[in-house]
Amino acid sequence: MKIKFTVQDPCQIVRKSYGDPIADDLRFVVKSVVGEENFIDMTPNKSNNYCCGGGGGFLQSGYVDARRAYGKLKVEQILATKADYCIAPCHNCHAQIHDLSDQRDHAWGTVHLWTLICLSLGILGPNEREYLGDDLKEVDVFHPESSLY
Repeated sequence: MKIKFTVQDPCQIVRKSYGDPIADDLRFVVKSVVGEENFIDMTPNKSNNYCCGGGGGFLQSGYVDARRAYGKLKVEQILATKADYCIAPCHNCHAQIHDLSDQRDHAWGTVHLWTLICLSLGILGPNEREYLGDDLKEVDVFHPESSLY
């Protein structure tokens, strides 16, 4: 597979609570699902990663222009990876990063971590594929050899 992924470290579980051990676990899961060769880490990352700008209630605050301006640093960070998708384990991060991509028609897609886990297991339903890019819509499982077991 030639699709590249990066991952957002959610503030509430990585930057402001459990730190790098959770970020390391997140990367283990992501690399297990998409393949280590398809993962590109943001810089900085883990506990030092930048906030996407959607957390702490900001996503629902109504201050859309301020939220998007705060997310500009995240846009630059994601674009620097040249990843096709940004994996977001947090709903606020997912909504913010998706919105940031849509605002300027940036090249990355935003995908929930659980979606990729289900996709890797071959249990993602057709209705759950609607928002995936064409490159992921038809993927049955990431690692075809896993269907042998």
